[in-house]
Formats: sequence, C-alpha cells, structure tokens
Amino acid sequence: MSSDSVATFKILMIGDSGVGKSSILLRFTDDNFLPQEESAPTIGDTAGQEKFRTLTSSYYRGAQGVVLVYDVCDKASFEHLDNWFEELNTYCTLQNVVKIIIGNKIDKEAERVVSRKEGAEYARQKQTLFLECSAKTKIGVQQAIEELIIETPDLWDKGKSNTLVISDTNKPQSECYC
Repeated sequence: MSSDSVATFKILMIGDSGVGKSSILLRFTDDNFLPQEESAPTIGDTAGQEKFRTLTSSYYRGAQGVVLVYDVCDKASFEHLDNWFEELNTYCTLQNVVKIIIGNKIDKEAERVVSRKEGAEYARQKQTLFLECSAKTKIGVQQAIEELIIETPDLWDKGKSNTLVISDTNKPQSECYC
C-alpha cells in the first residue's frame, strides 16, 4: 500500500421507498440508470416496516455521513424527512455525523410539488447540506456525493483503506473505489 492518504467512509442513504436512493447510488457508482418501469422495489428495503425495527440500529452504527433523500414530486416523502431525522438522532452513534438532504427527480419539473426554495429552507433549519439532483439525467448526483465526501473534512480518517462504503436502506452496502 502506498503512503498516500486513504479513507474509509460509512455513508447511509435513507428516505421513503421509491424516492430514488438505489437509483442515485447506481448512477454514482456505475453511471447507470434503470428506469422505474423496469425496476422493482429493492428487496432489502425495510423503510418503516416494524418487523425490521431490530435491524435499524445496526444500519446507523458508526455512520459518518447520511444522505436523506426525498422525491421533489412527492410531498409526503419530503414531509417524512422529520421522521428520518428522528430515527437518525435516535440510532446514530457518532455525534458529528455529516448530513445532506437531496431532492431527487428534478427532471420531472412539471410534476414538482416541493420547490427548491422549500427544500433549501428545510435544510437550513436542520443545519445540513442541501442539493437537488436527477438520477435519471445525472444532474447533481456526482456533486451531491462529492459535497458530502470530499468537501467535508470531518469524514476523513487517514490511514485506512481506500474503499468508500455507501449503505442505503435498500442494500446493506455498495462499494466505490475512489
């Protein structure tokens, strides 16, 4: 292994089912997009299901970054961010966890029900980073993840491997070698 600085991160992606968490992850890691009509809900999605409540704490344990995703065309997914923050505050073991709110599906402008201004104001209230993106068109996906990882010094822990581990509530982990 070289003497270059390398880091390992545990980053969670949370949010309601269908907001595009897996699509954002797939776009970031493989630069690929699977249209919604061709994809089924991710099998591992435990969002809000009581029978999986015992697993919840293990998802959050040791997380250094959390991506909270909502669909700009689904007001309920935006309103449920409060529930996701409550869960985050309950189960996250690190005090300085870095958070970013991402409004996804901005390519569907005609169907938008949550304005950029509303999303940004909510993020300001929660003292988090905020960006909008479209996993379908690629707009903002790379920037959103880089904003969380690269431009946030609290995530860097020198001396570990160069594997970026991103977990979402759909899949336990995906890896991106940076």
